[in-house]
Amino acid sequence: MTTYVMLANWTEQGILKAKDSPRRLDAAKKALKDMSGEFKSFYLTMGDYDMVAIFEAPDDAVAARFSLQMGMLGNIRTRTLKAFPEAAYREIINSLG
Repeated sequence: MTTYVMLANWTEQGILKAKDSPRRLDAAKKALKDMSGEFKSFYLTMGDYDMVAIFEAPDDAVAARFSLQMGMLGNIRTRTLKAFPEAAYREIINSLG
């Protein structure tokens, strides 16, 4: 599984219905699980982003599909980053020559 970091901000629609956000998070977790992925952690944050989620997906296509589906609901705008674990980081750096 590949790890991804999703940075999210509420849209105006999403913040107006912030009380529904826990239900929407549960639905997002189910949608990702149905795609063979899994949420690893979720945070409400202060600063440039309203929420941060760490999730795993089988591949980039699944991660992209999940991110697009979340955005299409109109409650959040996302930025998704592919994350390389430390072992992969070391391998990448060591291959530089």
